[in-house]
Amino acid sequence: MIPIQVVRVAPPRKTHLLQRLGDAMRRHARLIRALQWMVVLFYLALVVLPVFLPLPPQGASVLNNLTLFAQFLFWGIWWPFVILSVFLLGRVWCGVLCPEGALSELASKHGLGKAIPRWLRWSGWPTVAFILTTVYGQLVSVYEYPQAALLILGGSTVAAIIVGYVYGKNKRVWCRYLCPVSGVFGLLAKVAPLHFAVDESAWREFSGHAARVNCAPLIDMRHMSSASKCHSCGRCSGHRDAIALEARWPNQEILAATPRDASTPDAILLIYGMLGVAMAAFQWSASPWFVALKALAADWLIAHDSFVLLQDNAPWWLLTHYPAAADVFTWLDGLCILAYIGTMALILGSLTLVCMRGAARLAGDIDWRHLTMALIPLAGLGVFLGLSMMTTTHLRAEGVTLDWLGPVRTFLLSIALGWSGWLGWRLLWRQQVHRLASLAACALYCMPLLAVWACWYLLFFVW
Repeated sequence: MIPIQVVRVAPPRKTHLLQRLGDAMRRHARLIRALQWMVVLFYLALVVLPVFLPLPPQGASVLNNLTLFAQFLFWGIWWPFVILSVFLLGRVWCGVLCPEGALSELASKHGLGKAIPRWLRWSGWPTVAFILTTVYGQLVSVYEYPQAALLILGGSTVAAIIVGYVYGKNKRVWCRYLCPVSGVFGLLAKVAPLHFAVDESAWREFSGHAARVNCAPLIDMRHMSSASKCHSCGRCSGHRDAIALEARWPNQEILAATPRDASTPDAILLIYGMLGVAMAAFQWSASPWFVALKALAADWLIAHDSFVLLQDNAPWWLLTHYPAAADVFTWLDGLCILAYIGTMALILGSLTLVCMRGAARLAGDIDWRHLTMALIPLAGLGVFLGLSMMTTTHLRAEGVTLDWLGPVRTFLLSIALGWSGWLGWRLLWRQQVHRLASLAACALYCMPLLAVWACWYLLFFVW
């Protein structure tokens, strides 16, 4: 009698829709690359072509002037909704669409492949780059003039290609360590409802053959617990049966984080960069405080027969200088912009820092940097609303009625304020301290939230 060997076949792994979507991104990597290069061409057209065209004449429209059309697409549609996409989808923009990332990775593939030096891996570069780029953009009016946009964005792209060519091999070193918006995207991705989740136990138990995965942003995939660094490119989906695209509660990462998950550079970027510098950058041109500051300084200079700072002979790449458009900054204008942004950022940032540290101390066993992450919704929606001001400016110029704008802004600000307030309350209230201490901590935490809300209220409804 011939023995019959029974072979037990493991049941197929059940997959849900999002997991299948992530796996499809891996399988169709070439299609994603093709899409990236289409975005590269579109990006180059928006940034480069308007530089060779004359400034828009009086009465020009988005519909009949390529320069205005490019400005509207780039600053009115592209950037606001990139911010919104990171809120909703994580860093899919970085992994699937970003032109700088694609160019940097291509340069790295054919580059020198040198080791990444320690100085370049300093975690504070994204914070420094974001602040410097934001401030410089205000000095040269990056939203209004193609030359300024090419200087800043084109310069960033060239730097990304050079860094990619020199360091790493088939990696995105620029995106990981130096990109001016990498830190902002990393913060916003913490509250995204979609992410690539890693099951470490499944990773350990996997016994089959796993093809090598090139993680361009240099992530230790096995221990990836945050969506901050992940570019959501889908290359690792299904790897070792342990990585899958999943939905999650948007507050999950912040509420479940440990002190080691919060870094000082991230907290400083959030406090002084997104809530401080970005707020002031959106606000200064409409602020009567800025006008009063400049008038006071000009009167003082005239009274002391000092006219050097009142001259408007700065080059366009240093200060806005477009006589044909009757838009020229004096040296005093530049100094006042720096003073206003610096002062507002220092006041708002320092108030927030003091309140976060004080609330964390009152609450007991919580790191102030961890508590600061609860401000991400307020900061992120604020950046979106600030960038969308360019959208509304163009729409008004085209005669579009915006009666709905005030209520929509009020609604979004209320959502942001309530969301950040609720996150902070959850983090503070669960600490094992006396309830009076918890109440005091919550009250202290709410102070910067109200200050930021007041700044937006002044900009949108008073000035």
